[in-house]
Amino acid sequence: MSSPSKRREMDLMKLMMSDYKVEMLNDGMQEFFVDFHGPNDSTSSANNKALFLFSFCLYQGGVWRIRVELPDAYPYKSPSIGFVNKIYHPNVDEMSGSVCLDVINQTWSPMFDLVNVFEVFLPQLLLYPNPSDPLNGEAAALMMRDKPAYELKVKEYCQRYAKPEDVGNDSDDKSSDEELSEDNNEYDSSDEQVVGKPDP
Repeated sequence: MSSPSKRREMDLMKLMMSDYKVEMLNDGMQEFFVDFHGPNDSTSSANNKALFLFSFCLYQGGVWRIRVELPDAYPYKSPSIGFVNKIYHPNVDEMSGSVCLDVINQTWSPMFDLVNVFEVFLPQLLLYPNPSDPLNGEAAALMMRDKPAYELKVKEYCQRYAKPEDVGNDSDDKSSDEELSEDNNEYDSSDEQVVGKPDP
């Protein structure tokens, strides 16, 4: 059996060769970003078509940047997966982007690889939300109470945070930085006044 580091290398190469945009973080192979496109028709098998069409419309066209961290024991231990740009989904924490997905969190097997995560597990997460095991309680409650309102909110988030042209441009960071800098303008000016005063 190959060593964890060899397997990590192979799985990463396989992911890159599957047309996913992968951006490495730091020098090692343990942390990276992957651009993940919302599921479309090709993800669905024929017998799932009817179920598929409901969710397919909600996330189609969105692109999310996924942060992946591989533990030293990968593939014997599951990767850590999180959404970088916001997504409105019962099983994704809105603030941290962390994912509640049994196959990644509890039932992971070394037979799975990174391509499975992006071609099977994450599409299924988006297609079949599980509001009874939520990380985003508000989304879960809305989905169960008022499905049209939930669908509208999902689409709003897709349009606002998951535009293909914005992914990788740090647009979310810029907009939140701009909001922070706007909020802090009064602090900046007072800091300058303090800095500008001579010592008594």
